[in-house]
Amino acid sequence: MIFNKIIFIISFFLAVTIIYPQSIKRQTIEIIKSQFGDNLNIESIKYDIPLKIKNEIEKKTQQHFYSEVVYIFKITRSDSLISTGILDNVYGKSMPITFLVLFDIKGEIISTDIVKYREPYGGGIKIRRWNDQFKGKNPNSKFKVGEDIYSISGATISVRSVTKGIQKLILLFEKIKNKI
Repeated sequence: MIFNKIIFIISFFLAVTIIYPQSIKRQTIEIIKSQFGDNLNIESIKYDIPLKIKNEIEKKTQQHFYSEVVYIFKITRSDSLISTGILDNVYGKSMPITFLVLFDIKGEIISTDIVKYREPYGGGIKIRRWNDQFKGKNPNSKFKVGEDIYSISGATISVRSVTKGIQKLILLFEKIKNKI
C-alpha cells in the first residue's frame, strides 16, 4: 500500500515537472506560428536575469519577477531574425499567469498573449482586444491602468499584474536585446 503511494507520488511529480512545461512550450510555439506562419526556426533559451538588471526593473515597475529566469524565443525566417519572444509569469490573485510578449527587432511589441490562466475569475485578460492595446508599445510608453491600459471589471488584479509584467519584459528586452 505504501509502495503504491510512493509510486503514485513519484509518477505525479515526474508528470508535473516533465510534461507540464512541455505543454506550455508547445502552446507558446503555437502562438508564435499563428502570428508568423509555419516556415520558422524557433530557438528557445532559458535566460538567467542578471541581478543588477532585475533589481532596476523591479524598482521601476514596482513588481518582482516571478523567478530568476525567463524563457526567450528567437524567431527567424530564412536566417533573418524577425522577432524575439519572452515568456514569463506574474502572480494573479493566488495563481501564476503565464504570458508571452513578442517584440519586433526595434523592441516594440508585436503582440501579447496569455499562455496559461489558472484563476477561476479575471480571465478577461485573455481576450484579444485587451491584449491588442499593447501593440506598438516600447520602453518609453506609459502603462497606467485606467488611463493608458483598459481596466476590466472583475479582473482588476490580473489586469494590473499582467500590465506590470508586460512593462517589465519591455524594459528587460531593451537591456538585453543586443546580448542574446
